[in-house]
Amino acid sequence: MIDYVVAPWGALPMYAIVAASGKQFRVSEGDRIVVDRVSADVGETIRLESVLMLGGDQAPQVGKPFVSGAFLEATVLAHRAGDKIIVFRMKERKRFRRKVGHRQQLSELKIGSIHAPGLKRKESATSKETPEAGAAPQTAGTAVAEAGPAPRSRTKKTGQGSRKKTQE
Repeated sequence: MIDYVVAPWGALPMYAIVAASGKQFRVSEGDRIVVDRVSADVGETIRLESVLMLGGDQAPQVGKPFVSGAFLEATVLAHRAGDKIIVFRMKERKRFRRKVGHRQQLSELKIGSIHAPGLKRKESATSKETPEAGAAPQTAGTAVAEAGPAPRSRTKKTGQGSRKKTQE
């Protein structure tokens, strides 16, 4: 008999199918997955935006290829190395033998929350740009253009022993 996980009130928990490190994982909140090494430190929260499908109480949302606006928040629990794989190459009658070992670098992630598109997100105070009280509003005509890098001069060889400077 298969024991399906059902929420206490009879509703199905929200789940997502996410693509990470060339594989697809079916995850729900609280799940742990092992993926290829991510560049975040242990304890940091990362955002996985390659959500292929969302499911749960409402009708499933299938992306083409990803569900736009959907993302997962996951916490990095640990970095570790996978099992050792031995690669042994040999050429018969040639006395050629090579034995190489490899351990894949992995990260363990814990899925924190699944954000479906259309849900309101909290906006941080840093994302809101408010003009300062003393600053005048800037219009299109008063914008100051930034000066680019100065042109480099290149030495061009024109003949034997003589050089001529040109502007680029």
